[in-house]
Amino acid sequence: MKALQIIPYFAPRWGGDVNVCYNLSKELNKLGHDVTIITTDFEYDPDYAQSLKNIEVIPFRRVAGLGLFLYSPGMKRWLRSNISKYDIVHLHDFRSYQNSISCKYAKKFNVPYVVQPHGSLPRIVEKKGLKQLYDVVWGNKALKNAGGVIALTTVEAKQAITMGVDENRIHIIANGVDLSQFEDIPRQGEFRETYNIPFDVRVILFLGRLHPIKGIDLLISAFKEVVKEIEDCMLIIVGPDDGSLPGLKTLVKSLNLYSNILFTGPLYGRNKLAAYRDADIYVLPSYYEAFPMTVLEAWAFQEPVIVTEHCAIKDLVQDAGLVVRSDPCELAAALKEYLQHDTLRHYHGQNGYMKIHRDFSIQIITQKIEALYRNIGGEK
Repeated sequence: MKALQIIPYFAPRWGGDVNVCYNLSKELNKLGHDVTIITTDFEYDPDYAQSLKNIEVIPFRRVAGLGLFLYSPGMKRWLRSNISKYDIVHLHDFRSYQNSISCKYAKKFNVPYVVQPHGSLPRIVEKKGLKQLYDVVWGNKALKNAGGVIALTTVEAKQAITMGVDENRIHIIANGVDLSQFEDIPRQGEFRETYNIPFDVRVILFLGRLHPIKGIDLLISAFKEVVKEIEDCMLIIVGPDDGSLPGLKTLVKSLNLYSNILFTGPLYGRNKLAAYRDADIYVLPSYYEAFPMTVLEAWAFQEPVIVTEHCAIKDLVQDAGLVVRSDPCELAAALKEYLQHDTLRHYHGQNGYMKIHRDFSIQIITQKIEALYRNIGGEK
């Protein structure tokens, strides 16, 4: 089967959707399929792309852009000449220039396609008016003509139904994690040594984009309450700035927490794994999350997680972490519960570890997506 994966950007700093596209493409290739990825040159990472063996990644020049709506006319010309050569097209994310032109040519040349929004269906947070306009012009049509829509959770499936997608064309397939990346991990203590963190200090980790939707301000406020009772702990905030860093540093200064909170900036590869390895608790205090890969990654290191009720996988977390409201006091209470009860912390971490090995390996997820491709006629 010849599969075309389409994503607006291709760099690890963008997290989950890029991670999914990368690992899915790699596993499809292992199963014998011919995979091509097309993207734009926006923050393109050539080393990351070249690490995919036997897979062609084609970055098209971004001529202009409105936020992440990246105008790349070269891709349009390429699709017109090449899309008919493929058996299936897989669109990652939802509201993008790339998807609008891909749907047009997929329909014209009768190539089936699937849409995987990666949690981007709701019109929330930013540019609500522009999102609605996109849906009227392109989005609703893209969903209507799709052979299948991949929802990560039942929550996202309901969102798709609300937008008019036939329930029979919605397929709930979770994200998968490449467990092989955890076979050769940094030794314990490497991250602590790099950042001069004592071994008797408990580490609370956040890892993700520093964006308002991630709720890091909530976490910092909750941590202030924690250190009033528990002094031997640190909050480590890992990730690229996406608009929040100046405000977060101001908040840390106002709460007098500079000695207890560390901003590392983005970490990738073994450096990221080292952070997970030395953490005791992973926290994701987001105001909205569809299916955070970081939760699965934390479980790979047998760490318990704390998420807010706005995380769509909150039901999955129940016996492998704690779910709290977006309230500093409630989050602080959950942090203190883990810090003061080692047995509970280890029990939940072990449960998470078993979950990903049983249900969320990339091999299991890829087989489900491969079956979906075949089901909608993705093989001539």
